[in-house]
Amino acid sequence: MKISIIGVGLIGGSIALKLKEKKWADFIYGIDHSIDNLQDALALDIIDAKADLKYGINNSDLIIIAIPVDAARKILPKVLDLISDSQTVMDVGSTKSGIVESVKNHPKRSRFVAFHPMWGTENNGPKSATANSFSGRAGVICNSEVSAEDALNIVRNLAENLDMHLMYMDAEAHDIHTAYISHISHITSYALANTVLEKEKEEETIFQLASSGFSSTVRLAKSHPEMWVPIFKQNKENVLDVLNEHIFQLRKFKSALEKEDYEYLGELIENANKIRQILDNPRIL
Repeated sequence: MKISIIGVGLIGGSIALKLKEKKWADFIYGIDHSIDNLQDALALDIIDAKADLKYGINNSDLIIIAIPVDAARKILPKVLDLISDSQTVMDVGSTKSGIVESVKNHPKRSRFVAFHPMWGTENNGPKSATANSFSGRAGVICNSEVSAEDALNIVRNLAENLDMHLMYMDAEAHDIHTAYISHISHITSYALANTVLEKEKEEETIFQLASSGFSSTVRLAKSHPEMWVPIFKQNKENVLDVLNEHIFQLRKFKSALEKEDYEYLGELIENANKIRQILDNPRIL
């Protein structure tokens, strides 16, 4: 299997490392606008050669688009224009509706599989890539009914070699679910970081007093805007919906404290504790 990966950063690089480890990929081309990313990917043996878009596509069985979702939405139709009926294209973006919509009438739509590996960190670039990143995680295939069966089988096999378990849903449902379990977490983390930076002006105090709880909660605030602004943009309506609910919940805590209603405050916390039953389930990684 010859593969071209468009975007050799954290996600693309981690996929490449695992597929090479499993010997599923015979040769991997890296395509990236960043010369530094390409050089690092070569040095780390993430890719075997760098290529431009046309050369990489012409010489690959599978093309993986692993760039920010707004850029993926723009480049996907161009990639499909260049492929044959025996090649497969997939993306790994965190939003799906816009990407699926961008090629819904493309004559080679069936060669595309919309895929989302449910993993990521606050880091970026090929130096942050790790081979076992996806083990045990969910891989979501969206709108599978409009993808060719052989293309789907390739992506299913890829997910198996990444040690992922597969889920299937339509793109709109995917974007609603990820707004609640992923995108709101990042906004909350950014907001908390900004709150602390606004109220606590002494950097040394933040450093000295930051607990593990604070550090884990604010960790996502280190994620780069180049990736997350496009995600929020593409999933705007769903993110606004969950953000409104989150603000409503915060107001409950605020009101309980203002009214010194500590019994109600305890009820809010007790209700929140129910999440433990879900997250401590051994099936959830």
